[in-house]
Amino acid sequence: MSHSSWEKHLFKGAMPSFIKIVQKKNYRQEKKRVAKELFSALKDPSVVIMSNWLKIRGTLKSWTKLWCILKPGILLIYKTPGSDHWVGTILLNACKLIERPSKKDGFCFKLYHPLDKSIWAMKGPKGESVGSITQPLPSNYLIFRAASESDGRCWMDALELALSCSSLSKMSAKSGRDGDLSGSSESSHILQLLQISLHQHTAERVHIRCNAAGEASQVETVSEENKGLIWTLLKQLRPGMDLSKVVLPTFILEPRSFLDKLSDYYYHADLLSQAVMEESPYSRMKQVLRWYLSGFYKKPKGLKKPYNPILGEMFRCCWLHPQTDSCTFYIAEQVSHHPPVSAFYISNRKDGFCITGSILAKSKFYGNSLSAILDGKARLLFLTRDEEYIITMPYAHCKGILYGTMTLELGGKITIECEKTQCYTEIEYKLKPFLGSSCNVNQISGKIRMGEDVLATVDGHWDSKVHLTEKRTGQQEVLWNPGPDIRRQRLKRQVVQVDQQEAFESERLWQHVTRAIKDKDQMRATQEKFVLEEAQRQEARERAERPWNPRLFTFNTDTNEWHYKYTDTKPWDPERCLLQFEKDGVIQTKEKSRRRSFSYSQNWAAQQKVSPTGS
Repeated sequence: MSHSSWEKHLFKGAMPSFIKIVQKKNYRQEKKRVAKELFSALKDPSVVIMSNWLKIRGTLKSWTKLWCILKPGILLIYKTPGSDHWVGTILLNACKLIERPSKKDGFCFKLYHPLDKSIWAMKGPKGESVGSITQPLPSNYLIFRAASESDGRCWMDALELALSCSSLSKMSAKSGRDGDLSGSSESSHILQLLQISLHQHTAERVHIRCNAAGEASQVETVSEENKGLIWTLLKQLRPGMDLSKVVLPTFILEPRSFLDKLSDYYYHADLLSQAVMEESPYSRMKQVLRWYLSGFYKKPKGLKKPYNPILGEMFRCCWLHPQTDSCTFYIAEQVSHHPPVSAFYISNRKDGFCITGSILAKSKFYGNSLSAILDGKARLLFLTRDEEYIITMPYAHCKGILYGTMTLELGGKITIECEKTQCYTEIEYKLKPFLGSSCNVNQISGKIRMGEDVLATVDGHWDSKVHLTEKRTGQQEVLWNPGPDIRRQRLKRQVVQVDQQEAFESERLWQHVTRAIKDKDQMRATQEKFVLEEAQRQEARERAERPWNPRLFTFNTDTNEWHYKYTDTKPWDPERCLLQFEKDGVIQTKEKSRRRSFSYSQNWAAQQKVSPTGS
């Protein structure tokens, strides 16, 4: 055999063995790498979708409160928020998720294996083989109870996201191949997993659907340009964070300020004018509730968020009442930036009511959903009756941010309470059940009580028809239905023309951003928005530690509430009062110096230049 033939023969026989050695080495290295990344992700506090206390039902049907940490693909359960007392780890890729009816307070859901196999990992995050002793837990399912419906639905949203992620090793391998997503080779940051999940679950065209209140369901298409801006948004997000600190891309903004948006509740302020005239406390409460429901159906197309108001920003407008020849005035000011607090005051002395209040807008991101919470209350005062109604607000819940259909719902319990008459209304805004049909969307139910006696029940849909049923007689009536006739009855809103406004009034302040958004020039809109935000940051730096003093509102440290400085709650005296008017943010009353008549409808346009809106 020649030397060359011998080499060929030797190489032919040795090559398979050499390849096997390399394959085994690569195999062992890959196992170590995947294990290292997995344990790194388990220990990394940033790789958390959600964590909180949940009650878990054991095999003996008693409940144990345990600390649950949700990560992509797994749910870790501990006895305490620390990591010393591990109870068990659920492998989510083997699980299905379903809402479960509950007889008690709170919200229940179930994780289970559809073939009744074990859902538990054999070892803990630190290699533990035995978990901390607790009551026996089922092997093929777990039933959880959250403290409230909102908490429970946030957990279900987060679990849907975690269930949608495949194993961490596959995710890590994919992120390593995607150059634009890869970070540290040892880190499996939650943002990478969210982005990969979005790639896996988003079609070529991204559709955002909104069950707009009072309108047909609407669909928006996010352009390719704006998809890039979504990534910019995602890079800022961490589960559980407050979205007030996030710079939002302008294409998801509604082109008006939050102070302006709050005025939507007064397009039917004439219902309050009627409520004051009702003879019985029950009839007044019914009419107040009818007005309350009128504030929800007027919505923008799609899912939009109004501008975060600048500190010191002001918005003012009014509505003319043709039937009573009166005027409802609205004043709002941004009195705090961190935290963001909007104070407002509404007055119609001639018709006998005023409203004061403030709202702290908070929003939390949960992975595939977010909740916008309007923390605060309004005080509605009927001047001639000295009755005060304390009113709270529902929260907004947006689902499908990363994948699926993006929808907006209202949730939570609201109350309208009058201490003087002992009349009390409680309404629950219900989120769509996990397995519910389209008819379960935007449902509400509640009751009106006088003391402990239930006078009526309320049910329906907040964006369409709401029925009221008298408890004593069983008689049913339509309490609210925002059909075409109701929409035509909206009061005409009057706003001072932009060129007549002060520099810090909402429409003038945001005019360049608004114009750019309406022109669909997102680049210019972003630049104009940045100019305003940078000016606010510069003002804060110059102010340093000096507190901000609002122009129109003052803070009452005893009640922890904001009050309008120029509040006038004296009942209207037709013998002395001529007209109510607003000047430079101050709502005041002109009294008669000599006998003469006045009509808002005839004299408004002559008093100041205005632009009617909301028709």
